[in-house]
Amino acid sequence: MAFVVKSPFCISRTTWRGNNSMLNPSSDSRIGKSVGIRINSRFPTGRDFSVKMSSAQAESLQLVPTVAPPKDLGIPIMVNGCTGKMGRAVLEAAMAAGLNPVPMALGGPDDSGKILDFGGKQIEVHGPSDRESVLSSAFSDYPNLIVVDYTLPAAVNDNAALYCKVGVPFVMGTTGGDRELLYKTVADSNVYAVISPQMGKQVVAFLAAMEIMAKQFPGAFSGYNLQVMESHQASKVDISGTAKAVITCFEDLGASFERDQIQLIRDPRMQIEMVGVPEEHLNGHAFHMYHLTSPDGTVSFEFQHNVCGRSIYAEGTVDAVLFLAKKVKSNSDKRIYDMIDVLREGNMR
Repeated sequence: MAFVVKSPFCISRTTWRGNNSMLNPSSDSRIGKSVGIRINSRFPTGRDFSVKMSSAQAESLQLVPTVAPPKDLGIPIMVNGCTGKMGRAVLEAAMAAGLNPVPMALGGPDDSGKILDFGGKQIEVHGPSDRESVLSSAFSDYPNLIVVDYTLPAAVNDNAALYCKVGVPFVMGTTGGDRELLYKTVADSNVYAVISPQMGKQVVAFLAAMEIMAKQFPGAFSGYNLQVMESHQASKVDISGTAKAVITCFEDLGASFERDQIQLIRDPRMQIEMVGVPEEHLNGHAFHMYHLTSPDGTVSFEFQHNVCGRSIYAEGTVDAVLFLAKKVKSNSDKRIYDMIDVLREGNMR
């Protein structure tokens, strides 16, 4: 028996299974049908397809309404780390959603002084030396400001401390850092924040479902052997936080697993030939496979989620911004949220 959860880019799962000895050789003999979940995030173009014509032509033809530009929601955002690929993706998604990027952002020493152009809006990047004064000035000019952080793991705690000192609400999409200290810093400051190492809404929903299953059916997979493969761009050297969370759920369900058994695929050739990553997405992807085999090898379950590009995370980040702005405006008692809270709100685009 096999249960497969996959997205559109799972184009060579059979190839991956055939070339990887970690999977149960008998797993190709399946009872049941695969279940496919397709994820397709697209940005609205906002294009105007109207055609100019004379008054006479206009009288004889019925006018077709043009595509309206995104509604201006008036929420100012500062995307720190906007020189990186994830920061750029968030800015594109934010502008498509009608958010208002402010003309300044924080970055590292090498980015200080850079001026970036996004859709006709110029953003000046400031380095560490004047970051507090820049953030304070921006928060003064834009009282409804929400900061989005996609910087570096080493900067997580210092950046969070700065946001809390200034009092500005923020969405922390950067992974790493001392997470316990991060939550304590925010809790002590009473600042509003969404903190999540995984911003992809659909992936978060899958993880939430796994956590529910682990709580309601502990030991359901007792005796099963778990095997895990995860492939990310070569620049990601650490183990995925999402993979760690899913593994914890399987362990609670009774599966046997040692963390050092995770198969990390970072070699581009293996990613193409064995995993099935499209070549154009080698520099930005997240392919995860979790395979469970019964003690006697007669039953197997397979869970898979593949993401190409960064749009799924950028769109989730925009939803987190909209969610947090609503909580700030309503003066909500709760101050620290995660993406599961965003999902539960049910107001995603």
